[in-house]
Amino acid sequence: MNDAYDRLPRDLHPGAWWLWALMVAAAASRTTNPLLLLLALGVVAVVVSARRTDAPWARGFKYFLYLGLFVIALRVAFRAILGGQYGPSAHVLFTLPEVDLPAAAAGITLGGPVTAEALLAATYDGLRLATMLVCLGAANALASPKRMLTSLPGALYEVGMAVVVALSIAPQLIESILRVRRARRLRGQPPRGLRAVGSLLLPVLEDALDRSLQLAASMDSRGYGRRGTVSAAQRRRTGALVIGGLLGICAGLFGLLGGDVGSRRTGLVVFVGGAVVAVAGMVAGGRDVTRSRYRPAPWLLAEWLVVGSGVLCVVVTSAVGGYDPMQLVPSLAPLNWPALPWLPAVAVLAAVAPAVLSPPVATPPRPATTRIPDRVGVDSG
Repeated sequence: MNDAYDRLPRDLHPGAWWLWALMVAAAASRTTNPLLLLLALGVVAVVVSARRTDAPWARGFKYFLYLGLFVIALRVAFRAILGGQYGPSAHVLFTLPEVDLPAAAAGITLGGPVTAEALLAATYDGLRLATMLVCLGAANALASPKRMLTSLPGALYEVGMAVVVALSIAPQLIESILRVRRARRLRGQPPRGLRAVGSLLLPVLEDALDRSLQLAASMDSRGYGRRGTVSAAQRRRTGALVIGGLLGICAGLFGLLGGDVGSRRTGLVVFVGGAVVAVAGMVAGGRDVTRSRYRPAPWLLAEWLVVGSGVLCVVVTSAVGGYDPMQLVPSLAPLNWPALPWLPAVAVLAAVAPAVLSPPVATPPRPATTRIPDRVGVDSG
């Protein structure tokens, strides 16, 4: 019955989309190979185009692509200005005027020769950061922030409220921009060029402020922020367990992503211990908090398949980087065209599985329209 239910149109659990996006971003953080990073960008774009809804906040994926291009350009510009050298045998492309800095700024150069190796290194680093940002943009475009808030455990409802509101800033801002642009277009004032930025900025900020006040009022009327009958000692105990467990998970992930075998073993132990402590804190806190949920989001086979594709991507990429890191870090000295390693490429391609394995998007029915006849006849009788 679960398999049949997964084939029906429905919204996937928002936690599954966020875990999938974070796993792909973690895999992208392990490499500077531009071919793998471009492949990851293509995979994310395919999944977003296949499973994105028609909600206004889901249309902001292209803005994260623009942000990624800006990050790459900014990274390359900073590398060219703040020292574009890359060794004595590097290929010099051009030379910028060099500025003499005081002795307090030793080790920092402004201008000078800019080499091809330095620009390529900056481009690879910027592309890696841009890919991670695009993965987060995919999570914002695929997962509803409101459904994410309702899906959090009871022990995290206060912290989760703040986190979800923070994560919804970008979708809300994009929705405000689209609404203001549509209103200006209907008034015959299409926003074009840099002159339209000033005229769009104030209405967008005003609309975002109004929506924030409405959100605060609606959350206050629904009882968010109330402490109930939970004592201060119970809150401190639960908070210490959850925060300590999450810190252990972060430290374990840092060790797992490291290149040393000993650090990965220690990271695995710390990660498992932090997960156990965090789950214990959530269970203990959930017993003290009573929350009712209307139509809770199910976690079925499709959610496991989506998360599993992301886990496979990051595990295989990390394993390849452990025993042969040169497959994930292309050489710049000597300057060669980067090769595409087949095993990490297959792992990245596996992350496109949610475009097929996740259930179709549930589209609301369109209202019926009545056709107006072109000509109206008059009965002579």
